[in-house]
Amino acid sequence: MGMKPVYKTLLIPFLIVMLFSQISCNNQSTETSDAETSGSDLSVSGHFDSKGKAPSEFTKKILDEARNSLPFSDTRDFEENKKGFIAAMSVRQIMADQGHVTWDMDAYNFIDEQEQYSSIHPSLHRMAKLNQNYGLYEVTPGIYQVRGLDLSQITFIRGKKGWIAYDVLVSAETARAAWKLLQEHVGEGLPISTVIYSHNHGDHWGGVRGLITDEDVSSGRVQVIAPDGFMDHLVSENVFAGNAMNRRMFYQYGLLLPRSEYGYVTQGLGHAVSAGSVGLIAPTKLITKPIEEVMVDGVRMIFQLTPGTEAPAEMNTYFPDLKALWMAENVQHGMHNIYTLRGAPVRDALRWSKYINETLYLFGDKAEVMFASHHWPRWGNERIREVLRDARDAYAHLNNQVLHHANQGVTINQIHNVYAPPQSLQKSAWHSRDYHGSAENNARAVIQRFLGYWDGNPTNLISLSPEESAPLYVEMMGGSKKILDKGKELIAEGKYKLATEILNRLVLAEPDNQNAKDLLADAFEQLGYQQENPGLRNSFLAAAYELRNDIPTSAIPNSSSPDVIRVMTTGQFLDFLAIRMDGRKTQGMKYGINLITPDNGEKYAVELSNETMTNIQGYLLPDPDLTITIKRKDLEKAMMGLKTLADMIKDGTAKTEGDPSILAKIGSAIVNFDLRFPIMPGTRIRGSQASPTVDAYSAGGLGRNSPE
Repeated sequence: MGMKPVYKTLLIPFLIVMLFSQISCNNQSTETSDAETSGSDLSVSGHFDSKGKAPSEFTKKILDEARNSLPFSDTRDFEENKKGFIAAMSVRQIMADQGHVTWDMDAYNFIDEQEQYSSIHPSLHRMAKLNQNYGLYEVTPGIYQVRGLDLSQITFIRGKKGWIAYDVLVSAETARAAWKLLQEHVGEGLPISTVIYSHNHGDHWGGVRGLITDEDVSSGRVQVIAPDGFMDHLVSENVFAGNAMNRRMFYQYGLLLPRSEYGYVTQGLGHAVSAGSVGLIAPTKLITKPIEEVMVDGVRMIFQLTPGTEAPAEMNTYFPDLKALWMAENVQHGMHNIYTLRGAPVRDALRWSKYINETLYLFGDKAEVMFASHHWPRWGNERIREVLRDARDAYAHLNNQVLHHANQGVTINQIHNVYAPPQSLQKSAWHSRDYHGSAENNARAVIQRFLGYWDGNPTNLISLSPEESAPLYVEMMGGSKKILDKGKELIAEGKYKLATEILNRLVLAEPDNQNAKDLLADAFEQLGYQQENPGLRNSFLAAAYELRNDIPTSAIPNSSSPDVIRVMTTGQFLDFLAIRMDGRKTQGMKYGINLITPDNGEKYAVELSNETMTNIQGYLLPDPDLTITIKRKDLEKAMMGLKTLADMIKDGTAKTEGDPSILAKIGSAIVNFDLRFPIMPGTRIRGSQASPTVDAYSAGGLGRNSPE
């Protein structure tokens, strides 16, 4: 209690990369080690990291094989990508309201400067080139898209009274720029009449305040439509493990990697996530029927709910009068995540396949154009049915063949080396390749969904933690020198995965052994260069960067959007406080608290016992130790860190009966999660700046509604 509130900004976590001031090339360490000259090429000119290595001959061979085996003669994607072009964005940098750069298209100029790079998988480079579109496009008369301003793209549909905005990007600044571009060319001066969110991921609703205001909605001028369950899943999918998910995004999304042939290239779904102001305006209408036809500002729409596919709450839409099919994020240009590296509930590949099949049978023989919230449209009924069938089969094959192998004893620790996508799709269908999800991790996800983490070997049931077992491995391998020598030998032979097996053990056992960390980084770097999938590439390269340089740091803001915190239920807020509470610090405590929010009629019984805190809505304890009565709108100020609960009790905003000192006792056990915890052994936070202080009774550290 009494801690200083720190809420200052609406910025999403991707702004954090801009705050890590020590990432610039000028600040890279110039130290050398024995590992720098081992096994792989010497440090290369132009690399952002002074310890960075050029691609080895083994890596170049793998990439050359991909160039020779993939269907590069199929250029339909490039033709479709250009179709309907109206105007380019003339502004290459979009500035944030807070003064920094929200979007910098020039950062990706290197993509087109060479036809190929020896450090970028040719398929990934191909997708990066396709993601260079940056402007306004016509999908079909009455439907327009602005592409290339964010991870996702925004669609505008001409209504009777105004424009219907479908999926509104991450940031208000990019959404506003897209709206301005539309108005300059085809807008006709008409206002926004409707906003539609296709699903609950942040890159599809976060930019809404760049287009409309609360007053627009409350006055009835604008309606907001979303699928059933949108608000609940928007919060719940990201809250409880939010700090860990955000830290893992540093790897999946390569947040510390400079845009470079040796670093970050593209994210597959789009170039990246914009770093602007995130807002949320709640839906005024939910689509609740599995198939529901609605007239939206004079435009006939048939919504198809697809819960539990790419998102827990998601919907496709068919526009019968325009013969246009919107696939949200259920079908895009590449396989999606069944398991996402940042962390999220594992998705259901078979269910996903069945909903695509339903779409195919409902609308596949009618649609003449198919478009979505990422990438570019497909035109022509035959082409649409081809892509829908291939997507259906890809997800079904993943589910069925992984379980086929699992039912013959293949485990979660083997399946990624056993399962292979269908050759008919790999050889001919760019739209089924690993541009966001990866076959390796998706295969493991299917087993995780049905069988869990255990591989059936009792050794792995209650195994030692890796750092506990590693010293024994090092001892039995003959010590660090032998491991380093063998690691150099394996790297020199291009056996990078084998090298990581032994070097990772050494780093776990000797986290201060910089030679070992540098050598492990060398192996990771080559594996990163070899990846077609951007999440895998980014993860290997991010780990290499941190092993060599530690974790760059600057002051990290509490970047939760107040709009998102505002829509948290009181129960979700209490559950999150219970997660932040270190139970070991509550030994011997036993308290009962009633929480009453009279403005919305809620009441909660909250109990602390057995080193954990529980709550139940709709009940009050008959003999509580403390009763707190506070309006929900005032509680939200504490949740956002704008005002401490202690101060509100002091000034009478919150009223108490019983012993208010209980709050300080419980608050002393509530931990402020630090986003910069180490992932790789032996890595430390570089610099001495402390994490921001968060009031015990705020929602500091909750999930930032990650994309996808």
